[in-house]
Parts: sequence; C-alpha cells; structure tokens
Amino acid sequence: MKWKSIVAIAIIATTSATCRKEPATPPAVQRPSILFITLDTTRADAAGPEAIGVTTPSFNALAARGRRFRWAYTAVPQTLPSHTSMLTGLYPAGHGVHENARHVADTQVLVSERLHTAGYRTAAFVSSFALAKRFGLARGFDIYDDEFPAGRPERTAQETTDRVIEFLRESGIGSRGSETPDSSSFDTRHPTPDSPLFLWVHYYDPHYPYTPPEPFRSRYPKQPYYGEVASMDQQLGRLAAAFQQQVKGPVALVIAGDHGEGLGEHGEQQHGDLLYQATMHVPLVLIGPRVPAGVSNTAVSTRRIFHTILDWAGIDATNSLLKGDAEVVVAEAMKPFLDFGWQPQVMAVDGNRKAILAGKLEVYDVAADPGETHDLAAGANLSRGARVALQEYPIPSMDAQQSASNLSAEEQRKLAALGYVSSVAKPVVRAGAPRPADMAPMFPILDEAAQLFVREQYAQAIPLLEKILAKDPHNLDAALRLATAHSALGHEQAALATYQRADVIAPNSEDVRTYMALHYARTAEWQKAVPMLERIVAETPDKVPALEALALLRERQGKIDEAVRLREKVYTLRSPSAAELSRLGEMQMALGQTAPAIESFEKARSLAGASFKHDTELGVLYLASRRFDDARTALDRVPPSDRNYPMALFKRAQVSVLLHEPDAPGRIAAARAHADGVTRELITRERLFR
Repeated sequence: MKWKSIVAIAIIATTSATCRKEPATPPAVQRPSILFITLDTTRADAAGPEAIGVTTPSFNALAARGRRFRWAYTAVPQTLPSHTSMLTGLYPAGHGVHENARHVADTQVLVSERLHTAGYRTAAFVSSFALAKRFGLARGFDIYDDEFPAGRPERTAQETTDRVIEFLRESGIGSRGSETPDSSSFDTRHPTPDSPLFLWVHYYDPHYPYTPPEPFRSRYPKQPYYGEVASMDQQLGRLAAAFQQQVKGPVALVIAGDHGEGLGEHGEQQHGDLLYQATMHVPLVLIGPRVPAGVSNTAVSTRRIFHTILDWAGIDATNSLLKGDAEVVVAEAMKPFLDFGWQPQVMAVDGNRKAILAGKLEVYDVAADPGETHDLAAGANLSRGARVALQEYPIPSMDAQQSASNLSAEEQRKLAALGYVSSVAKPVVRAGAPRPADMAPMFPILDEAAQLFVREQYAQAIPLLEKILAKDPHNLDAALRLATAHSALGHEQAALATYQRADVIAPNSEDVRTYMALHYARTAEWQKAVPMLERIVAETPDKVPALEALALLRERQGKIDEAVRLREKVYTLRSPSAAELSRLGEMQMALGQTAPAIESFEKARSLAGASFKHDTELGVLYLASRRFDDARTALDRVPPSDRNYPMALFKRAQVSVLLHEPDAPGRIAAARAHADGVTRELITRERLFR
C-alpha cells in the first residue's frame, strides 16, 4: 500500500472504529474498568522521572507500574481539538475541529458511545469550560460533569477529584463477571452497577494564569507553572488510588497530556500557535492488561488512545498502542491560519526525526536536539512516509469552518478568561503570508488585544490593535476589531475609516459588510443598517451577529413579532443567556404567546437560579394556562423588594380563591393593603374577590 493511501486513511477516513461492524461473537475476555486521565497543558518534560524543574511522585509511581511512551505527541496544541482526537481516533483533518470553541459533529463517533453500546457505564468530569458539554463531547456519557463553582470557567484538580471520589463512593461501581462470551451477555441499553466503568477525568491546573495553591506556591515561587503541575500530580495520586479501591475487578489506566506549554521557547509563552516540542511533546502512560512495564521509545500519537481503549474493551484492536506498532506521527497547528490567514502548519515525526512545514521546511533531531535549535532541513533526508504526510495533509477550507459567533457573549468571556479567543472574521488567504514562527513576538499582543476586546475594554485594546496592523497590514481580524472598538466608543469617523481599510484588505467580504452594518446600528443613523442587515440575513440565514442586530432594530421599529422570530432563530444557533431568555419571554408575553413565553422564562430560571427576577411574569402565565399550583409556587417566590410585588400579591390572591385555600380572604386583604395605581383598580373590578 502506498504511503499516500496510508496517510489518507489515517487522516480522513472514519477508521475501523466507526465503520467496522462489531464482531458477532467477541472472544471471552475480562473487560477492565478504564480510567482515562487527561492532563491539560502538561509538557512531556514536566511529568515523570525525567522531568526538569519539578517532581511528580504520583505520576512517577504510576508510570513505574505500566508503560511510559517517551515520544508521545498531541495531534493539535489546543484543548478541544486535542481531546476530540483522543476520543475519536482521528486527526483534526478527519474530525473537523481545528480550534477551541467549535462543535464536534454528531456524525463523529466517540469512544464513549462505542463503550456505552458495549455495556460499559460511562462518566466524565471535566475541569474547564473549553470542554463544556455544549461543544459536543458529552455524547455516550451517562454522566458528564461540567459544573464549575461560583460561575468560574474552570475548577481545580482538587475540586474535580473530590467530585469524582464522591461519585465513585455513591455509584456502587462494580465489575463482577465482566466477561463477554457473546454479544447477548450484557444489556447494551441499560448497563448495570456490575458493568465495567469507563471514567474520563480532565485536569486543567497548569493552564495560564498559573496560581498554584499552597504549599506548591511556596515551593515554586519563581516557576508557578511547575507549582500547578505539582499540585495536579498530588490529585492524580488521590484519583488513581480511589479508582482502584472503589472499582471491583480488573482496571486499566491511561494518563496523557493534551498538549504542552511554550514557556517562552521559540517565542511562544503559552500554546496553540506553533508546533515545537514544548507544546506538542506530551506525557503518556498506559497501565492495565497486556501492558508490559517499561519505557517505549516509539513515536506515537495520542489519537491512538481511542483505539487502545477499544482494544481493552474487547471491541477492536486495530491501531492499538498495546501492539506497539510504529507510525509516522502527524499533527497540525491551524489557529494562525484560520484566524489571520498566516501559513498553515503541519508536522510529521518519524522516529527521532521531526519535520515542520509552514511556508518552508524545518527538520530537527528531537533526541539529540530537544530544544530544536539546529535546523537540519538543508541536508535532511526525510522518509517517504514523512514527506507524503506533510504534502498530503488536508489544509482546512475557510468556507467549511464553523464560526465562533454561535457563542453567547458570556460564553466568549469565559473562554477569554481561559486565554481562548477566536477571530471575528474569515481571514484573507494570500501568497507570501507570514510564517507563524516569524510572528511569535506578536503572540502576546494578539492575545491581550483579543481578550480586552471580548471584555469590552475598547480603549485599552485600540493601541494594541493598531500595533498589530502595523506589523501585519492584512490582518482582517485586527482591522474589524479596531473599527468595532472605535464604533463602540462613539468614534464615528475613526470607525468608518477603519471599516474602509478593512474593505481594502478583503474586498466584497461578508464579514466587513456585517460589521459595517453593526456600526450603523449603534448610531443615530441606525435606519441605514436595516437594509444592509436584511440583505446579509437573506444571503446568510445563520449569520448570528446580523440576526442579533436586526432583531434589536425590529424591536426599535415596533415590529415585535419579527424581533421574536429573529431571536428564536438566534437561540437555535447559540446558547442564550438567562437575561436574553427573559427578554424573549417578555416579548412573547406581550404578543400573547403564552406557551412559548412560559418555556423561555422556565429556561431562564434554570440558568439564573436564585437570581431569577421574573417570577411574577411566570406566575401570571401559569395562571393564564390554568396551571394554578405552578402559579402559586412561582408567585410565592416573589420577594417584597420586587418592583412587581403588588401585582404578585394580586395574582396570588386570585390563585388562592381558585384553589379554595382557607386563607384566601387574608391574601385578598394583603393585595389591597399593598396595592399600587395599577392593581388597585384591578382589585376593585375583580369578581373573584366579591
């Protein structure tokens, strides 16, 4: 088979994991419960007996019991796409997720779905909003715990471990009799407490900003990243011990980094932009049945974790790491290309020889030169497999990429707090585009400007955006952010001039037209925006920013029914906030759309919790629907401090009469005593009170 065919199968095909039929009679095996632990932002040299600058006793002890892969590589240096590769067995070119804040397509089969179908109980505990269930990785899990305390976008390893240990203690996990002599020996729809468990636990601690708890903060005062790693390692030990203590029967463990951290190497302080060892080389350990103890020097991709888990579960052994087959490891870093139109980046590793293609070829001997300081490209003789992998790796199409605009403003702020901000526009792809490695000094400025913009700190963002455009004049993302910042601050002339500059960068760009329309929508000339937005929505019905702006203008025009329709469309494309759902409920209520209004307010209350302020409206709607018990409950929640308290008392009195409550006269009296100008007349005319 030619190498080109091998690469195509590895990258694009759904692989044996998604297209092969299940064996009609799988062999009798003792299926282990499987613990899959992912260590976010953990470099290979920051965990294990060869770690530099930090000690990781828990990881070391676990590695000594199993097989440590010295040369493991992530498929992409970002959290969501990296985990998607590990859970699907595909490179990003196969599963289509190249950046954070995108959605994993429902057509991509996850390992959790395969195991659940095979009778496993499944649970996941993630520690960052970057892996929240709304991004598509929750499929196949009986439990997917992505609740973060106090509205934070992440939780510590200790907080996550505490929740996992509580789950293990309360769930009655067992694995008695987990042999699978034939496909009818277990109920694929209803796993039992005796079924083996697949548990995925994700730790996020070493991610920037680094804030290790004590005593690790004091132990690593000048290297807080390593303090975070050491703190996480402590919880790793707790988790592994609890799993092996609580779970009956055989167990298997996978411990893997999702990507590393630059820490200034090659000019990259964090991760996501380059393909050097600091962010691509990760720790990987397997412990369990058929795993020989020791160290493997074979280069492997973490995407093969998917196949290894299927192998343990007796489903499919193809491409399993338990067989130890060598491969040409492929990886990508497409964020600079997808956000700014810079050169796409692809990596191929064959043995100790690593090649990076990004506008030009770089080659390194990573064993002899782990810092990748000596480029061997001039005299390198790459293997045929590495050459084909670099040349044939599919570059993502801009037109096929999902937009990050399907996130709510609150969700975008959560990701910004984690250091993740996506571009606002489709970039200009051009000949002679910059190489990301050459633009490394701009990474901190790009990150800070984007985060300031998302937090709506426009005055502070403007000088940084101007600096970006001075260095990269074709950066459409920076031009549109700069124009929008001026527009939001009321700098109309500067905004228009910058939008015109963006139009020169990308003539006939739909994104430029959209943001120009959004500019007019903010001004006294907002009526100019209406036909512009109508055209954009007609051409691109799923353009969320245009739909949102047009909905606001329709409301301003008094066309409430159309504003409602547009908002409803928006909320099918992205998750609404509690405030947005409450506003939608108010408009639906004004139009007499009782059932939709109830649904909107109920969803808002589930999101807002105790801060929900529309119980009066919800009680009125329940009453109109003759749901008297629900109306009573909602109206009883309205506090005296609420501005609608007189109306709540009036409606509660009506409910009391309709339910024949013995204290109805007292409630009528309370409604009269607290009546305002509106309710006083209503009480006088109310026949129920006579």
